[in-house]
Amino acid sequence: MTRLSLAEAQARVAAVLRTAGAGAAMAESTARALVLAEAQGLASHGLSRVAQYATHLRNGRVDGSAKARLQRRRGGAILVDAGGGLAFPACELALREAEAAAREHGLAFAGVVRSHHAGVLADHLRPVAAAGMVGLAFTSSPAAMPAAGGRHAVFGTNPVAAVFPRRPLAALPDGGRDPLIIDLSLSEVARGKLLVAAQAGRPIPEGWALDAEGRPTTDARAGLAGSMLPIGSSTGTKGAMLALVVELLASALIGANFGFEASSFFVDEGNRPGLGQAFLVIDPDALAGRELYLDRVEVLVAEMLADEGVRLPGARREALRRRAASEGIEVDEALLAAWAASAHDDPGIGITK
Repeated sequence: MTRLSLAEAQARVAAVLRTAGAGAAMAESTARALVLAEAQGLASHGLSRVAQYATHLRNGRVDGSAKARLQRRRGGAILVDAGGGLAFPACELALREAEAAAREHGLAFAGVVRSHHAGVLADHLRPVAAAGMVGLAFTSSPAAMPAAGGRHAVFGTNPVAAVFPRRPLAALPDGGRDPLIIDLSLSEVARGKLLVAAQAGRPIPEGWALDAEGRPTTDARAGLAGSMLPIGSSTGTKGAMLALVVELLASALIGANFGFEASSFFVDEGNRPGLGQAFLVIDPDALAGRELYLDRVEVLVAEMLADEGVRLPGARREALRRRAASEGIEVDEALLAAWAASAHDDPGIGITK
């Protein structure tokens, strides 16, 4: 294993993506997101995705020259076109516009269309929390789960995320407090965990996925070829209903593709997925008022922490992120070698111990 600083890791990932065809801004934005995921211990959405994104760029499943643009805005309703590119620049634009609109109107809803894999959904909302606002995020994804009572995959795993800022605490060195960060897939686990298990040749627990014939499986590759099990009851009805809500919010409402219309992220060939992301940004000043909102959050947090063993959502991620910021992250030598081979003509990716 080689230890890299976050800046070094970002430079190498960006170099791979540029060589694969991504424009500089797209490569930098995507590299930041993937390294941030890795720093939080979220390997399924971190460096394991670099090869996938690079292959999609080379095969035309992603347009590396795409420029995110504001397509439509009316009051607090915003629509951004990712242009068939990687999702991250378009999501950044959508949230900048949504934050400004929320300050003006109290809340804003921003959609991103013609998009790709959105990475760690909650990370898109970090600037919203830093600005003292509440954020919710939704994304569609390629079909991986059946409708309630159905047999074939219709919905994606369709993650949902939210951030809620907390009151600053003067006793802390930076005067801040971590926001509450809630981030979950509507399948029993994120599909990316199957990718990591498949790459490592490890089995998966029963109850995560079904094979292509609809049978429970512990084979990660068979699960990737089959479908994921929804969260919720033993029938998966609750998870499937939530996935339907996300499909309608992040696809029908904004004009993006449904999950069943998009080729899997886990295949090299296929269409441009054309998926959607949707973000809701709320300014507390428009409702209870910032001070009352912050007071109420702390009352709830205190009640939660009254039970020993309760961990606030996002706490583990933030601890790992801070540690990685000072100590860097460990990257497998084989992965570094693959990056170097992929971007041999880019001097920014040279390997140094």
